[in-house]
Amino acid sequence: MSHLFDLTGKTALVTGATRGLGFEMGKALCEAGCEVFFNGRSKDVLMEKTEGIPNSHVVAFDVSNPKHVELALGQLGPLDILVNNVGARDRRNLDEFALEDVHNLINSNLIAPFELARRSAAMMGEGGRIINITSIAGDIARSGDAVYTTTKAGLSGLTRALAAELGPRGITVNAIAPGYFATEANQAMVNDENVLNFLANRTSLKRWGHPEEIAGACIFLASPASSYITGQIITVDGGFSAHF
Repeated sequence: MSHLFDLTGKTALVTGATRGLGFEMGKALCEAGCEVFFNGRSKDVLMEKTEGIPNSHVVAFDVSNPKHVELALGQLGPLDILVNNVGARDRRNLDEFALEDVHNLINSNLIAPFELARRSAAMMGEGGRIINITSIAGDIARSGDAVYTTTKAGLSGLTRALAAELGPRGITVNAIAPGYFATEANQAMVNDENVLNFLANRTSLKRWGHPEEIAGACIFLASPASSYITGQIITVDGGFSAHF
């Protein structure tokens, strides 16, 4: 059944692919035969990270800047797969946010993916794939994380709305909701014994997720194997959201 997961001849854009989950998803798409544009803000960092990865290309631009998005996508040509991975995190209590900070987080985590999806869909033919990276915070909440939770819930809603609108054009739109992954961005938490104990009690698999463990869900949603799946959110969290 390997042909169901073969992406040879496809072109993908993965945003926020300098490190962490974005990098792992981009690398996996390359290994599946896809030509992949790794996005980040620094071209030099992207070049260093992707050195030696077959089928990899770099495209540096700020996804939250509509003019940068328009210019960058105009240079890519036809696109088959978009992985909307860029996201900002700002953990603070509700009363500590200035309204400008709220706007900035919504812009990065919801408006930017909306604009990228809209523009990318215009470049896709039948069989196009849009994969939004949301979070388990889209469905469950914790204190001190109200704005981030709001943006991720919105991205889950956007996934369903885009699936409904783009379905008649043969484009599927799905999302991946990661749980606790041991990425560079989470390094301080990874080193915290209290967090490790929390995950040991709270997740079915009793551990952090490894960044490369996000790749399978991405390949599945990008491939012909998921051709009749749209508007869905695949949770990759080691059983966190299912574990009482």
